[in-house]
Amino acid sequence: MTERRDQPVTGEVIESGDVRMSGWEWSEVPGTPSRSRLPWFGIFLVVFGALLLLRQLFPSLETAGSLLFLSIGVAFLVSWLVNRGMGSLYLGAIITALAAPELLAAADVVEGPGVGTACLGVAFLFIAAVRAASGAGWGWQAVLGTILFAIGASSLAVPGMSDLVWPLILVVLGGILLLRAGASRS
Repeated sequence: MTERRDQPVTGEVIESGDVRMSGWEWSEVPGTPSRSRLPWFGIFLVVFGALLLLRQLFPSLETAGSLLFLSIGVAFLVSWLVNRGMGSLYLGAIITALAAPELLAAADVVEGPGVGTACLGVAFLFIAAVRAASGAGWGWQAVLGTILFAIGASSLAVPGMSDLVWPLILVVLGGILLLRAGASRS
C-alpha cells in the first residue's frame, strides 16, 4: 500500500445485520492546493488534430497554424512552471521547437535547411539545463541537444554539409565506439 502524506485517509464502516461494509478513500487536505486534473494530453491531441485538418483545408493558415501550435507549446511550458510536471516540460519544449522554424522564416529571422533541427537541439538543451538546475544532472538530453544543434547549425552555415559530412562523422564515431568495445573485451 502506498503511503500518501499530503492527504488524510477518511473512511466509514456501515453495519446492518450480518453485513458489514467499509469504504476508505483519500481526501484533500484543507488549505493545500489540489493538482490540476485537466487532461492536458487529450486537449493537445484534439487541438493538434484540428490544426492539421484546418491546414489541409486552408493552406494560407500555415503561419497562423504555427502560431496556434506555438501557443500549445507555450501552454505546456506554463503548465510546467505551475505544476513542475516533467511531461509538460518535454511536450512544451518540443512542441515550441517544432513551431519555431515556420515562425522564424515568416518573421525573416532565419530560414533554410537545418533550422528545425537546430530548434529541436535548443529544446533538448533547455530540458537538460532545467534538469541540471534541479540537481538531476544533464542527462542524455544534453547529448542529443548538442548533436541536433550542431547538425542544424552546420546545415545552416554550409548548405549540403548534412548530406555527406554528418553521416561520415556518425560512421567514424560509431566505428570508434565499436573498436573500443571490442578492445575492452579482449
